[in-house]
Amino acid sequence: MSKTALNGPANRIRSASSSAATVTAAVAELKSALVPGGGPVPGFIPAPQDFAHLLAFYSTAYDAGELAAALSAAFPGTPVSGCSTAGEISPSGMTNGGVVLIAFPASNFRVHAGLIDGVGAFAVERASDVVRRLRSKLRLDGVERAADRVFAIMLADGLSNAEEMIVAAVHWAVGDVQLIGGSAGDALAFHRTSLIHDGRVVHDAAILIMVETDVPFRIFKTQNFEPTAVKLVVTAADTERRIVYELNAEPAAREYAAAIGLLPGDLGPFSFASHPLVVKVGGDYYCRSIRNMNADGSLTFFCAIDEGLVFTVADAQDMLRSTARTLDAVAADLGGICMVLGFDCILRRLDAENRQIRHEVEDLYRRHNVTGFHTYGEQFNAMHLNQTLTGIAFGAAPCTSHEDGA
Repeated sequence: MSKTALNGPANRIRSASSSAATVTAAVAELKSALVPGGGPVPGFIPAPQDFAHLLAFYSTAYDAGELAAALSAAFPGTPVSGCSTAGEISPSGMTNGGVVLIAFPASNFRVHAGLIDGVGAFAVERASDVVRRLRSKLRLDGVERAADRVFAIMLADGLSNAEEMIVAAVHWAVGDVQLIGGSAGDALAFHRTSLIHDGRVVHDAAILIMVETDVPFRIFKTQNFEPTAVKLVVTAADTERRIVYELNAEPAAREYAAAIGLLPGDLGPFSFASHPLVVKVGGDYYCRSIRNMNADGSLTFFCAIDEGLVFTVADAQDMLRSTARTLDAVAADLGGICMVLGFDCILRRLDAENRQIRHEVEDLYRRHNVTGFHTYGEQFNAMHLNQTLTGIAFGAAPCTSHEDGA
């Protein structure tokens, strides 16, 4: 059954979700929720052409090609961008096996999307070209700072091992425009992720979306860990595949397990979530989370690694409190939140489940209308992160319609 967040007046972002068993049924529910017949906002009946752009975050339980075709048919003329997930954040809470659709209204948003393909190879120049092409479409006459009216979203193949390079290239090229986003997942199968762009399915790619709006917004990130005194140095690694073979000149899994008080056989996603590894960059700590333990006792990471890198073992702290503090501060700054587009690390979800606070986190997300997906990595300006919630919050103050001229 679909769930819809109507978000107030006609010029607000709208979102819906479905966990229907088939693509046909899911898209029918999503369309019913977002266009006539789906319980519209009083006084407002939207049509597909009223949407500037659609974002789709979908489970790998759906065939991505079939979904892309169905969305294009259901919303003709409306561009769709999206990616597969490690779980969805819907108006009804956290789901597995569903699809979330977010519709940006044409009345207050102009959206420009471009594809950066072949990111597994050296794609810095292609990324810069895409940014220049998208920036040339912006209407910023009379705008003193682009960052006040424009933000950028990046969706990347979460198994490309190229996010750091692409994020750095895009951030350099966008100038003062802030960048957020997430890496596509595949429900922790680590086999193949997918993205949807311009009606087709792509892999080994990233989608860059630049959004112009007169709706007030704020970019944010929040994380919940405390560094300890325990250090682990990468002494043998395959940097291209993000595999660490040795920590402190010992087998990686064994040394990590000893550092957190476990046996290697006890390691798994929940222990990786509860005991993240962090690195210090510019005075701040950032997660470099473990993806999985391999049969040979090595560890594969979600983020880039290198020999000589010094990890600090961290302990996960009160996720609920830290996330609520951040969202409440953003809401106060905006004078209320209409909606949050969120990119939430899958390890945060696993940690919430392990600590039995999932329902409390869901309540918090519903209270602030957080909608998005669980990722294999998060983008925040020039950084590719793990075990973080990054997002963009939109203000609840009345939006100004372009047609009103106000």
